[in-house]
Amino acid sequence: MTSTATHAGPPAHLRTRWRLTPRTGISVLRAEVGKGLTVQLAHPVAHVVTLIFTTTVYLGLQYVIGQGTIQRDLLPRTLVGISGYWMLQFASMVMVADLVEEKRAGTFAQSRLTPAPLWLIMLGRLVTAAVMGVVVAVVATLVPMLVTGTTIPFTWAALVPYTLVVVNVLAFTFMLAAFALSSPMIGVLQSLLTSMVILLNGAVMPLSLFPAWLAVVARLLPTTMGVEATTKVLFEDRSLGDIWSDGTLPWLMAYTAVLVLLGWYVFVRNHRRALRDGRLGQY
Repeated sequence: MTSTATHAGPPAHLRTRWRLTPRTGISVLRAEVGKGLTVQLAHPVAHVVTLIFTTTVYLGLQYVIGQGTIQRDLLPRTLVGISGYWMLQFASMVMVADLVEEKRAGTFAQSRLTPAPLWLIMLGRLVTAAVMGVVVAVVATLVPMLVTGTTIPFTWAALVPYTLVVVNVLAFTFMLAAFALSSPMIGVLQSLLTSMVILLNGAVMPLSLFPAWLAVVARLLPTTMGVEATTKVLFEDRSLGDIWSDGTLPWLMAYTAVLVLLGWYVFVRNHRRALRDGRLGQY
């Protein structure tokens, strides 16, 4: 069944009266974020179970790598990697799952009936994904720290590369949402990519221990270069100038910029194609 509202924009009287201003923009964002958080917090058990299971798997992998013991000299570095994975896992789950459900229910097509631009609505969804991802990442990192008595040293300079980790997580999440508009296999694709991330972004073992060819492949995945840059600052006493001069920070910035542009391009292209083919209204 295809909704006739798929190709329709907002009614003419709304197009003429509604204007995007800071006030109306904040109102739209508040409504979208509020809706998203309400949906996520309505069923917290699934999030808790997933968190417990994957944290157990993470600690189990550390025991396997350490041949029955946890290598405490490696654990702090891998905790930085696992935080990036958790952020990606939950942010993408929130963004993609909500979009797929609304698309199947036929309600996502109704976003064409609002005078608010699509990019503003999607920004609100990204904020929701970011909030969930960051909260879960913090909790999932603190729990293994408390269980194992591990600490991670802090320096303000590390916030620069880690902020880029957050940005490329959200950019990649946005790209997955773009694929969700056109691919019925998005769930499989999301699981495959996030599984690759936890294995290769430094969450299992530091990137410095990888074979050279595998390290190159790992750096093509989201969070890997950001985790690498962050661990250099935290554990190797590198300054921002140091990771700039060795190429780590410039490559990270370039990777993040490309991911942002690619994510937006893929979403705009797939959304237009879905509108043209009528797939947004199919349920």
